[in-house]
Amino acid sequence: MKHLRNFHLMMASTAFLTLAGPALALDGADMMKKLSAATNAGGTVITFEKAEVDGDTVTATGVQVGFANLPGDTLKIGDLTFEGVEEKEGGGYYAKTLSFPDVDISQEGGRFSAKEILFTGLTIPANATGETLDDILLYETASTGPIALNIKGKDVLAIEGVEANMGREDGGFAYDANVAGFKADLSQVEDAAAKEAIEKLGLTTLDGTMTMKGSWEVESGKVVLDEYAFDFKNVGRLNFAIDFSGYTLGFIKSLQEAVKTAEANPNKEEANQAAGLAMMGLMQQLTFNSASIRFDDASITKKALDYAGAKQGVTGDELAQSLKALVPMMMAQLNMPELQNQISAALNTYLDGPKSLTISAAPEKPVPVPIIVGAAMGAPNTIPTVLGVKVSAND
Repeated sequence: MKHLRNFHLMMASTAFLTLAGPALALDGADMMKKLSAATNAGGTVITFEKAEVDGDTVTATGVQVGFANLPGDTLKIGDLTFEGVEEKEGGGYYAKTLSFPDVDISQEGGRFSAKEILFTGLTIPANATGETLDDILLYETASTGPIALNIKGKDVLAIEGVEANMGREDGGFAYDANVAGFKADLSQVEDAAAKEAIEKLGLTTLDGTMTMKGSWEVESGKVVLDEYAFDFKNVGRLNFAIDFSGYTLGFIKSLQEAVKTAEANPNKEEANQAAGLAMMGLMQQLTFNSASIRFDDASITKKALDYAGAKQGVTGDELAQSLKALVPMMMAQLNMPELQNQISAALNTYLDGPKSLTISAAPEKPVPVPIIVGAAMGAPNTIPTVLGVKVSAND
């Protein structure tokens, strides 16, 4: 009797596992369809031939990527491998890693290659509505190995690697990115005038890095880009920064819908006009907080003055003195006396010993974008006051 009871328990357990198995198994095709739906919101179309599942690994084959506004023009990716995949409550998916095959494309004397393309912490939403953070495609890190662009047998652009990070915080994100080992070969420039300038300025080879750092508060739509910098040896570092509000999920969704509507209209002139009006309407939701542009010199200014001066038959120092007198006269035509004085003082300081030059805009209170547009159209000379523009040097 005891053996019979054990037999029944074993059969019941087997039946349960058999019934439960399909429900617990990953659906690779469903995951890929939801990935495509999430990217399609931004205009990117992903297609695939099949998606095979092996444990918690999903391999999608025959993957191609295109753009909604360029039908028929697609890029063949090959196989995508998702590892550590799990289905989330509600029907979405999470993958610990997503790896791409190396890219190697040759066309018309040029060749582009990119290696070791990898995403980690990929979250695919069940419904790509874009209404909440759970409804958009997210990742934790994105990186690549070496990237190269070869023209006529010579690498004109090379990058050691790229890494981007996105850290989710309460109500938003902090993000950063770094492009390391950026090298550009400008020796192949064919225009005679440009080639001469490049050689005289010592720009035959550019060597440097690009970095980005910022944050986004989703509810208020406050976007802060603290750093978007290009730093090249023997040239200098150029950094852009901006802070504005109103870039909410609702704003993004409205923007995407406006673009899709324009693309669907066969009358391109009419579509462009409608898109322009839609953009103007959306801009009213944005508020300007601050912005700045800063350049830290690393010897390029003196080289540029010497080169430009030689073209005019004077020395670099003589050209600098001429600029000190010329710029205030040009600025006087704009009827912005306060800004004119700032620029003149900053320019004199910078040309006497080039270190840094900064243009910043920081109003006392945030300024709605419609007010800025109105000032630009009605009284452009008031813009520096409206935005709190300041110009300084060597600070």
